[in-house]
Amino acid sequence: MARKIGSRYTANQILGRGSAGTVWLGEGPDGPVAVKLLREDLASDQELVGRFVQERTALLGLEHPNVVSVRDLVVDGNDLALVMDLVRGTDLRTRLERERRLAPEAAVAIVADVADGLAAAHAAGVVHRDVKPENVLLDMQGPLGPGGAHPALLTDFGVAKLIDSPKRTRATKIIGTPDYLAPEIVEGLPPRAAVDIYALATVLYELLAGFTPFGGGHPGAVLRRHVTETVAPLPGIPDELWRLIVQCLAKAPASRLRASELGALLRELQPMLAGMPPLDVDEPDAEVAGEAAGEDASPSDRPVPPAGAGERVRRGAVPLVPGAKPDSNRDTHTSMRVPAPDELAGGARGTARVPRAAGAPRPGSAARHRAAARRRRLTLGVAGLVVAGVLGAGVWWASSEDGADGAPGTPGHSASP
Repeated sequence: MARKIGSRYTANQILGRGSAGTVWLGEGPDGPVAVKLLREDLASDQELVGRFVQERTALLGLEHPNVVSVRDLVVDGNDLALVMDLVRGTDLRTRLERERRLAPEAAVAIVADVADGLAAAHAAGVVHRDVKPENVLLDMQGPLGPGGAHPALLTDFGVAKLIDSPKRTRATKIIGTPDYLAPEIVEGLPPRAAVDIYALATVLYELLAGFTPFGGGHPGAVLRRHVTETVAPLPGIPDELWRLIVQCLAKAPASRLRASELGALLRELQPMLAGMPPLDVDEPDAEVAGEAAGEDASPSDRPVPPAGAGERVRRGAVPLVPGAKPDSNRDTHTSMRVPAPDELAGGARGTARVPRAAGAPRPGSAARHRAAARRRRLTLGVAGLVVAGVLGAGVWWASSEDGADGAPGTPGHSASP
């Protein structure tokens, strides 16, 4: 059912729903548009409406081929809406769900496009704060790039900042999707441009592997891994690409690349990726990974197992966790620490989620348990033989000592008359 959005736009059909609102196919004075209508509870927040108006100039001025441009911001009664360019295509999450993982050349081409869009945004002083596959649109009418990738555009600029207010989030929630949250956000530091680089590197890892480097299990465990765990290596990709991913996933924000550097380096790597097939790795078991990371959530708090082989559990847009008010006087290790050599080299020490080679037993599987049981039996058997040998040698030694002292009844000696 069509509805008016302000005096200039008409929303005709729902295209999708997200955590912050609903996206409509709309019509404006210059033709078709996409209208993101924010939730009513957000529209009734006067503080948010004020920030909405303040962000108008920055968002309207952000124009780049790899950014979905915001044409207008509408505040009308209970309606709070962003009017954006209409992209004829799909989002990156939909493609991932269909293909599970992409060939490295296509994955790098898509992420390079997004990095270019982020570079323009950061130069304008705008931080996205919620980079994830759902917010990357693929223009199916655009020219094909390397690896057959369609042009990628980043959307939803400003939404995370608009809905993030101290009274709504500081003492109760963290804004963002746990799989893509930079460590400094988890620790309560202000989000800078580096958080977008961390999230985009997570997206690149996911496009290559089919799963995120720190995801799986309870949201609290996911957030903890971002702060404490080292990213596990991905077998089968060039060292140059892996080093780039590791640098952008560094715990220290200052160690990460800038968006312009990331985009340029990814394009330099594209020729060596031509023709490479998608990686052949399996996702680590979420529950075993959670236990290895010290997860203390009850089984009822964990996600429902996948419905079928090759399917991933969809994590919600904002599965939020409780958190204390950050101490502004505390220097955190994520803001001060320089990455250790093993982290920069891509070492997996301290990592709970290590990818498995395709076909290898899944941690916690029956095959893995049987193998472990065989190893335990073999170890116990060898230990038993060693103990028996030691005891036998001890008895022989004791008997020999008694015989040497002329003890009565010792074989080979006669008793005195």
